[in-house]
Amino acid sequence: MVLAATVSWAQVVVENEEDQDDEITVTDDKGREEVIEFPEAMTYDLDSLLNLYMAKTYLDEASDCNMRDINPVYSREDYVNRLSRIPSVMEMAYNDVVQKFIDRYSGRLRHSVSYMLGASNFYMPIFEEALETYQLPLELKYLPVIESALNPNAVSRVGATGLWQFMLTTGRQYGLQINSLVDERRDPVKSSYAAAQYLRDLYKIFGDWNLVIAAYNCGPTNITKAIHRANGEKDYWQIYPYLPKETRGYVPAFIAANYIMTYYSLHNICPMTTRLPAQTDTIMVNRDVHMEQIAAVVGINTDLLKSLNPMYRRDVIPGHTAAMPLRLPLTELTTFIDREDSVYSYKTDELLTKRIEVEVNDDVPTYYHKSKRYARGKRGARYSRHHARYSKRHSASSRRRGHSTSKKRKSTRRRRR
Repeated sequence: MVLAATVSWAQVVVENEEDQDDEITVTDDKGREEVIEFPEAMTYDLDSLLNLYMAKTYLDEASDCNMRDINPVYSREDYVNRLSRIPSVMEMAYNDVVQKFIDRYSGRLRHSVSYMLGASNFYMPIFEEALETYQLPLELKYLPVIESALNPNAVSRVGATGLWQFMLTTGRQYGLQINSLVDERRDPVKSSYAAAQYLRDLYKIFGDWNLVIAAYNCGPTNITKAIHRANGEKDYWQIYPYLPKETRGYVPAFIAANYIMTYYSLHNICPMTTRLPAQTDTIMVNRDVHMEQIAAVVGINTDLLKSLNPMYRRDVIPGHTAAMPLRLPLTELTTFIDREDSVYSYKTDELLTKRIEVEVNDDVPTYYHKSKRYARGKRGARYSRHHARYSKRHSASSRRRGHSTSKKRKSTRRRRR
């Protein structure tokens, strides 16, 4: 099945929509069916997103929004025109597959879009700064919308983590520290700069932004294979049939995300109102410190502290290994500096229990000697029985041959002299 960027499909249907929330079945004008998977973030439960600390603390339902659950119906021409007017370097082509993803965002996921519009006030400035640093199209800032639904703690079925859904190997390749205590894939700032570098490198390989986005989802190797199977075609919509199911929906989902984050008001979607958190700053710590030590001595909410420092997986900042960043609200940062010694000494024996040195108990238990003698006795008994059997067989054999074992031993002693 081959798609052109402007192809018109006769029918796009969702079969058993109530049971299959993660895929759609597409039927073309020749009656051929194809299953397209939704990106995993499009299947997230809204309640889990609203349970994030930042959402609970700084986001509220809009109280002055009218008709929020009525989604107007527009013509095909309206959608084509709106996509063409988005100020973007990247191609925002329309077809009925893109339309299906727009319908998903403006319909069933409209409340999730409301959350993401509110949460974008936290994250979009970070994304834009990272993209601008590497001179990349700013419309890529909506990639985390389909990657993680703007959830910094998101973990996919295959282990991709954070706002930008880095796999472990790729994250390390782009300088993100990942170990038992630290996972910088969860850090909005560091992961955004790593993602910008990765996107830049993918563009150097493919030179086409649609292929870059697809490669971000399934890896450059799969895109190269699809290009080969399509006889060298380097148009996303031409290699479309040769892509993994989820990747077939990835570019349409990205276009739909750009559409809905731009034209949400035309679909009666209201952003959640946002109260921006207090201004923050970072200080480097060079000793191991537990989050509870900081929270108790500095007087800061533990959940707020964790939300500002999501890269620490076990509530411990391993500053003894290397100087590590600690992000705090400006007011609490001064308090931390003034009380730093008190922070490090607070409940250290209870919260930081990993020992640096230990003494070995050199008292030898009595059962060890008994066990050793018993084992030695068993080995001795086995040796004695084996030696006795060997001697008996050897003596009998010697007698049959007419030899005397005693004489043989004597002659042996003589030769040794």
